[in-house]
Amino acid sequence: MVNPVIGQFQQGDARSGEVPVQPSTTGPVTTVLVRQLGPDNSWWVLGAGTAAINLTAPTWNASISSPLALKGTSMAFEGTVQAQVRDDNNAPLGKGYVTGGTTSMGPFSGSLAFAKATTKYGAVVLYTTSAENGAVMEAAVMRVRLS
Repeated sequence: MVNPVIGQFQQGDARSGEVPVQPSTTGPVTTVLVRQLGPDNSWWVLGAGTAAINLTAPTWNASISSPLALKGTSMAFEGTVQAQVRDDNNAPLGKGYVTGGTTSMGPFSGSLAFAKATTKYGAVVLYTTSAENGAVMEAAVMRVRLS
């Protein structure tokens, strides 16, 4: 997102919470899930979600390999949702897209090939972009184990 609007931190339990993020004050909300982890209790992003993208496969912390099967439902401009597999260094290992619904939630399924990872963990990132300028509008991020 370019110049995102960051909402107020909303506490979950004593060590977790969520932060709403929008591309503009009237744009769709992506909810970023955070939790304190490790010996120093630093904050880590566990994932993100949005109402217009529902990823059902893979699931959180699943072990994935290439090619990756993607399944879920979405609603996006021309039905197009961008898809990436990224490693823990935030490097993209593979890119593609899936096609779901355009004016209402519709199913998607697809396959995404990606390069061999050098980190043990990474993320599957699904996002929509603005038809006006290509900026990210909303995203769903699922943490996974890379094999």
